[in-house]
Amino acid sequence: MSLAWEVAVPARAELAEHPVWDTDREGLIWVDINAGKVHLFREDAGDRVLADVGVAVGAAIPRRAGGYALAAADGFRLTDAGGSPASGPLRPPGMPEDVRFNDGACDPAGRLWAGTVALDRRAGGGSLYRLDADGRVALVFDGVTESNGLGWSPGGTTFYYIDSGEPEPRLRAFAHDPATGALSGERDLVRFGPGDGIPDGLAVDTGGCLWIAMWGGSCVRRYSAAGEPLGIFPVPVSQPTCPGFGGRDLDQLYLTTAWEGMDAGQLAAEPLAGHLLRARPGVSGQPAARYAG
Repeated sequence: MSLAWEVAVPARAELAEHPVWDTDREGLIWVDINAGKVHLFREDAGDRVLADVGVAVGAAIPRRAGGYALAAADGFRLTDAGGSPASGPLRPPGMPEDVRFNDGACDPAGRLWAGTVALDRRAGGGSLYRLDADGRVALVFDGVTESNGLGWSPGGTTFYYIDSGEPEPRLRAFAHDPATGALSGERDLVRFGPGDGIPDGLAVDTGGCLWIAMWGGSCVRRYSAAGEPLGIFPVPVSQPTCPGFGGRDLDQLYLTTAWEGMDAGQLAAEPLAGHLLRARPGVSGQPAARYAG
C-alpha cells in the first residue's frame, strides 16, 4: 500500500516530533526537540518558530486558555499565545537531573500526559507523568526507557502507549477512566518483529484505528482498535517520528521525521530526512484535545 507523500516544510530538523493541529490558529504545531524550538506551520503563511525554549522540548500542546503546554527537558511549561513563557518549569518530584521529557499528548478531559527518557537512554530510566488542570503532577508509572507514542480511542475509554526503548517493541493498551484518568487492565495490543523498525509516535483516526511511525522502518503502519494490521505505508525517510492529523477537515496526515544519528553518507542518501511530510490517507483524525490548565 502507498500514500503520496509531499514536503510540507523543508525543515531538515535533527529530531522533529509531535505534529498537532491547532484549530484556533488553523495551523500545525510541531517541535524540533534538540533545537528546543516550537514551530507553527500555516498554509497561508509558511513555517515559523513560535518559541525558542532554550532547552529540549518533546511536545507542545494547545491550551484551552490560549497558548501552549510544553513537555520540556526541565519540566512542564506553559506559554501564552505568542510563545512567551507564562509559568514553569514544573519538574516532577524525584525526576533525575539527567532525564528529559519526550513525547506528550492530552486526554479528552484536558490532562497532559508526557513521559521521559534518560540522556544515556538507560533501561528503565524514565517515567510517565500526568499534569492535571490544577497544576498537580502525578506519576502514572515508572520503569520506562524511552517514552513515546500516546493516544486515546474515540470517547477516551482506551489509552495507547509506546515505550520505544523496550527490547521487544510493543504497543500497549489500557482501560482509561475519562473522569479520573486512572488506568487499568494493561495488555499488549501489537508486538513488533525484528525487521519492523521501532514504534515511535502515534495518532488515532475517527474510526479508532492507530497510525504508528516506525523509526528505522521507513514506514507508517495502521492497525485496528483490536490490533489487526490494516496497512504498511512506506515513507521516503528511514526515521519517521510521529504522525498527526491536520488541515481544516483533519484529513491530512502530517509526519515529522529526523536525521539524528546519521552520518554524511546517510544524509546524502536521504535528502528528505528531517522534513515535515504530508499525505492524504482517505480518513480523518480526531480533533486534538487541549490542556485544560
